[in-house]
Amino acid sequence: MQSTSLYAFAGSLNSLLIVISLYGLWSQLKKIWQRKQDQHIASGKRTEILSINQFTVSFLAYNAFFVYGYTITPFNHYIVWPRLLASLIALGILFEIYRDRRSTTARYALLACALLLGAGIVGLLFGPTFSDQKRLISQSLIVAVTLLLAQGYAHQIRLIYRSGKTGAVSLKMSQFILAMDISTIFFACVMGLSTGWPLLLLASVSAMTKLIIMWLFRWEKSSPAARSKRQALA
Repeated sequence: MQSTSLYAFAGSLNSLLIVISLYGLWSQLKKIWQRKQDQHIASGKRTEILSINQFTVSFLAYNAFFVYGYTITPFNHYIVWPRLLASLIALGILFEIYRDRRSTTARYALLACALLLGAGIVGLLFGPTFSDQKRLISQSLIVAVTLLLAQGYAHQIRLIYRSGKTGAVSLKMSQFILAMDISTIFFACVMGLSTGWPLLLLASVSAMTKLIIMWLFRWEKSSPAARSKRQALA
């Protein structure tokens, strides 16, 4: 069994990097607000290239770990509170996407995520004890969310590749979340695979997608293919 001091170090490091990654999420929200102030960007284009699919599954990942953190024993403060804050910011991004596009898809995604967050908070407040069956349900939810996360980021990657531009996508968000994912992988290993495998699974998938998106920012600037795609859409 890992020492208590190593567990505390890994948990504290992960919490610190999650808090730092919140700045990445916040930078995405700020970028949308900045584009709203730009008179040259028309309404409906201020959240250009941002994938509703990706941000919905990102919210689901944060929310799933928020719930998972208070279903395991002991209650894991390192997991719960940072993921709750991340869920709130991701919900804010979905709200801004809806305000910009006013599409049915954006509205339903926003409402569904708001309801799930509300249910998670209710579970925290009124469900202090959990059975092994409920813990199994929360672990199964994380597996499902991991698959959705992979699909959602694949959709975002495809949008960037097809258009040849990153649009309103924030590079800082990917960089900070990648740092969080790496620390989460370390924390999961310290926790032990019997308890930490859901963290390890989701963080590994998330890290791979962030590396691809970061590469696409370089590709956008240097690739003739990206320039050709932008010209074709102009």
